[in-house]
Amino acid sequence: MKFKDQRVWVRADDGGRPVLDADGRAEMKYRETDSKSYRPGLGNLLPDDGAGETPRPRAARPAAERPAHAPSHARKASVADMAGAIEIWTDGACSGNPGPMGIGVVVIDGSKRKEHGEYLGSGTNNIAELVAIERGLSLAVELTAGDRDRPMRVYSDSSYAIGLLDKGWKAKANQELVARIRKLVAQSSRLAFVKVAGHAGVPENERCDELARIAISRGMMR
Repeated sequence: MKFKDQRVWVRADDGGRPVLDADGRAEMKYRETDSKSYRPGLGNLLPDDGAGETPRPRAARPAAERPAHAPSHARKASVADMAGAIEIWTDGACSGNPGPMGIGVVVIDGSKRKEHGEYLGSGTNNIAELVAIERGLSLAVELTAGDRDRPMRVYSDSSYAIGLLDKGWKAKANQELVARIRKLVAQSSRLAFVKVAGHAGVPENERCDELARIAISRGMMR
């Protein structure tokens, strides 16, 4: 990962996700051999495709999940570019898979905050994760009165959604939905995706999960 435009080593779990403490902070080193470590907030770390992302090698991704092409919207935003970014936290939930779906979204722009929970009917967890991002991007645009030049940072615990929208993975399912969200992503001049660990005590991620679960419960009572 990157911290202040510099590659750093971040402690990760077996799935390659940053391990966070109770305050939502990661363990970071500037070099793998450093004895001293730091505790930056997850929002201060940016994804990086180069070497040095985690303190241990990651297993090769199965061929079926490797990018079929580079994403057309690919952009590398520096830390300066993302200063004052709108935070878009999203999560999708499913009671059974497939089953009743719900989404939770929290959009934060300085002192302004907007929360959204929605029941989607029956479907899969992957669909819920994607729709949550779609709603989050739309809510962020509403919150900024249509200003698409504002930097935005999307937080999601879905490797599937981030792979499709930020890493150029080929969509084998949900193609129409993915194409629609890719258009939204391409309309934002400065946008970054951040992978967070689900159910790990990250406050806004937990809130999104709560909103999604509440939406499912209410939807199933109709």
